[in-house]
Amino acid sequence: MIQRSLLLGLERGTVKLVEHRKEWQQLADEERSRLEDALDASVDEIEHVGSTAIEGLPAKPVLNLLAVADDPAPKAEYVARLKPEGYELRENDAVPDRLFFAKGPTEERTHYLSIAERGSVCHREQIAFRDYLRSNPDAAAEYARLKRKLATAHPDDRASYTERKSAFVTHILDRSENDR
Repeated sequence: MIQRSLLLGLERGTVKLVEHRKEWQQLADEERSRLEDALDASVDEIEHVGSTAIEGLPAKPVLNLLAVADDPAPKAEYVARLKPEGYELRENDAVPDRLFFAKGPTEERTHYLSIAERGSVCHREQIAFRDYLRSNPDAAAEYARLKRKLATAHPDDRASYTERKSAFVTHILDRSENDR
């Protein structure tokens, strides 16, 4: 087992990118296994998404996982099942079709978990973005350059960093749709 504290964690509101670490996949697999046990049949699959899921891409050292459910359970059930695993529901999430949980100390989150219904916009977009960058190294390199530039410009303003990536993300989602 890998020591997570050496590889994960980012101060709240800040932006710090680290070069891709091969251990992230193993950590994601270990967390997926814990979550599958905790969530049991209330989800159908759990995917590793976000920049830590794309080999070679610099990322904030926070693992992003997406739990997909064909028939989602009530919010209270997810909260009850995830609390013992260290996850806290983030109520003020701007994405309308998901439940969003964070794990790790409030000042230094280590994991984000989205729970979405299969086929929802959240589900489709997270998978499409990840898969497109995995299969298009030039687009991944372009995204890496943009992320580094924005991290340098906004090291203490994660909201601005995220907002300024949105046009690129939309562009990639459009390209992935056109490639289907």
